[in-house]
Amino acid sequence: MARTRKPEVREKDLQGFKYFDRLLPLLDRLHHVGTARDKAGNRQLFYDQYALLMLLFFFNPILTSVRGLQQASSLAKVQKLLGVSRVALGAFSEAAGVFDAEPLRHIVHELAAHAEPLERGRDAEALRGLTAVDGSLLPALPRMMWALWEDDTHHAAKLHLQFDVLKGVPTDATVTAGASSEPEQLRVQLQPGRLYVLDRGYAGFQLYRDILDAGSSFVGRVKDTTAFRVAEERLLSADADAAGVMRDVVIRKLGTDHHKDYLGRHVRLVIVRRTKPDGSTEDLWLVTDRLDLAADLVALAYHYRWTIELFFRWFKCVLGCRHLLSESRNGVAIQCYVALIASLLIVLWTGRKPTKRTWEMIQFYLIGWASLEELERHLADLADAAPP
Repeated sequence: MARTRKPEVREKDLQGFKYFDRLLPLLDRLHHVGTARDKAGNRQLFYDQYALLMLLFFFNPILTSVRGLQQASSLAKVQKLLGVSRVALGAFSEAAGVFDAEPLRHIVHELAAHAEPLERGRDAEALRGLTAVDGSLLPALPRMMWALWEDDTHHAAKLHLQFDVLKGVPTDATVTAGASSEPEQLRVQLQPGRLYVLDRGYAGFQLYRDILDAGSSFVGRVKDTTAFRVAEERLLSADADAAGVMRDVVIRKLGTDHHKDYLGRHVRLVIVRRTKPDGSTEDLWLVTDRLDLAADLVALAYHYRWTIELFFRWFKCVLGCRHLLSESRNGVAIQCYVALIASLLIVLWTGRKPTKRTWEMIQFYLIGWASLEELERHLADLADAAPP
């Protein structure tokens, strides 16, 4: 059966560019990146223009492929906004190799720094800087040989993400082959002033030491067979009991007497019992250097780790980053960073976590189904509903 041809992108499918106008100053710094080799001045597609086209891909449901972006670049409205002529497919392919993804990563950092906490109160103040860390696989084509996973027949890229839980925004990310080490990628991303919450895949005494040396703290899950030496057994409060805390102990040393003392300081072990969806229970062994945190807040910090899983679902299922527009590692990184920027912009515009409803409302505006007044009314309603 012949494939159904997708409808062409038309002028009326691309209605509103007010919010894209606001992005131009942010992306101006990219304009001359990757132009060093263009001695003759023949380049027609610049980095800032390429990034805006990628943002258009995420915010407009009409655009689902590189060919769709190419067709959009032939429209007068798009050309006026970006200052480009029709972009050839070869130019899109070349862009993934010519434009370094790293400057977009810096823009992610900058936008994340402008985000305000979405949560307030005692818990939020105590857990300031709480940052969930994890990796997620992005399926890759077999010919993407750099994206090796499990074996020679499985290919995937991996997004290594840091997610500020209380602000609801990504703060940093790297893109590697699927088989790469998540703890090693965290080492190259470590930032000061964070409270990193880590799953069992990141358990490692040396990594915990590296986090401390970077000026941050951690709440990490370890195996329930981990050896330790007790310094102090703490009494459990009513709040700790309610949170399922079974034990709160200050530890003199993690590991056996034969292990090196990587941390060189007292830490805490908080054992939390949780009920799984099937009704069974399991005990979580959580280690932290934060001796000042109430035990129930240690349990809450680890519970918040699941917010990064929700973000990955948004990133892949709603934004559509399971569909990769480039086959090179740098090109995939560019796409991921632009997607993170799109998510950050929604949070900065609305003061709320990105949702499918808001994303759809912006799309409705861009394809002409919603007026500017209706979009701004939606954003204003979200702002009014946000915590003070």
